[in-house]
This record gives sequence, structure tokens and C-alpha cells, in this order.
Amino acid sequence: MSTVTKTQNPETDPRVKAVFDDIRTTRKSDFINNMWLYLAFDPELLEKTWAEVKEVMATPSALDPLVKEMLYIAVSVTNGCSYCAHSHTAAAKAKGMTREQHADLMRVIALAARTNQLAVALQVPVDAAFDADRKA
Repeated sequence: MSTVTKTQNPETDPRVKAVFDDIRTTRKSDFINNMWLYLAFDPELLEKTWAEVKEVMATPSALDPLVKEMLYIAVSVTNGCSYCAHSHTAAAKAKGMTREQHADLMRVIALAARTNQLAVALQVPVDAAFDADRKA
């Protein structure tokens, strides 16, 4: 259940329409998913959030688009965000993620969660060799 009411006819607001049009153009799809439909309750928040998502996820960078989606899945799972885990898994599959890659990703997420919990529980001190400021 949502904490805000989905705006009826959100594109009557020109700011919302401009963002939705940019989403459609950027993604080459007419589909506007619920995240954006619900964020439309606040046009400024919608604009700022879309601008950052577009910059990080849709702009070419040092990371391959599939890798970005897989990282997003890992963080979403870690944060317990079902919506994001579902939407970014769909996006990763659309970008070519195979069943084998998905299974491998799940193994990495599970392993990282387990070893992170152990490191936190044991309060293992960080090795000096891992300190970026350490003199080589």
C-alpha cells in the first residue's frame, strides 16, 4: 500500500508531462512505471529524481548498462526494496542478463550479505593494506 495517492491525470501538470516525455524518449517506450507515477505528486521531486536516474543509469559511462542494472539489483535486495529489485531485474533482463548471470548475481549477493554480517559481528579491523591513503 502506498503512502501517497497516485495522482489522477498527472500529465495535466506541464512539469510532470515534460519529465514523462523525457522518460519515454530516453527509454524508447511509452510505459511510465509506478515509481514515476507516484513521484508525480511532487513535480520538483520527480524532476530531480529523474534527472539523477537519467544521468547515472542512462548516460554512457565506465560501467556497462547491464552491470549498472545488476549493481542496482544488489543494492535493492540489500535495502529490502522489492519494487526496485523487480524493476531493475526486468531492466537487466531486457539488457541481456542471462539466467546464469542472474543466478551468479544471487550467489554474490548472498555471499556478500553473509560475510558482511560476520565482519560486523566480529568487528574485524580493516587491514592497513586496504587503506587508500597508505603509502605504497
